[in-house]
Amino acid sequence: MKVKEIRDMTTAELQNRLQEAHQELFNLRFQLATKQLANYQRLGQVKKTIARMKTILRERELIAAQEEFLVQQEDK
Repeated sequence: MKVKEIRDMTTAELQNRLQEAHQELFNLRFQLATKQLANYQRLGQVKKTIARMKTILRERELIAAQEEFLVQQEDK
């Protein structure tokens, strides 16, 4: 999944996709342990997608916190 696609999602969609990606990673690790995994590259792809999603969620949290701080400073 590309960064642009992730950024276009709403926060709720992003959290839902993140949960799905964690479930997929769990299943891939289980397949790896039982020697049933056919595509080993998929493990790395899912990990990187999870990292991208978490990064964008954190960016949104920081932006919201900064905006809240600025509003509080204007009130003073």
